[in-house]
Amino acid sequence: MKILVAIIFLLIGHFQYRIWLGNGSVAEIEAYQLRLDDLKKEVEEKRERNEALYAEVLDLRKGQEAIEERARDELGMIKQDETFFLVLE
Repeated sequence: MKILVAIIFLLIGHFQYRIWLGNGSVAEIEAYQLRLDDLKKEVEEKRERNEALYAEVLDLRKGQEAIEERARDELGMIKQDETFFLVLE
């Protein structure tokens, strides 16, 4: 009977060690959960960015207005027979 009780205590001690300090412990699972939450947030941000870029690509493929807007804003281009005015504030 004493041997059976000793074996049970050893098993309980072993399992407690694995739960709190071993591989797959509570602390390790919490760390993995935090990392997973960070990765999910990063994926969502990149998905939103990709959707915006995809919408911009579709807009550029559709018409000349988007191309003209980019040329004016980013490259400072103007159409022929237009006058460019720079307003300083």
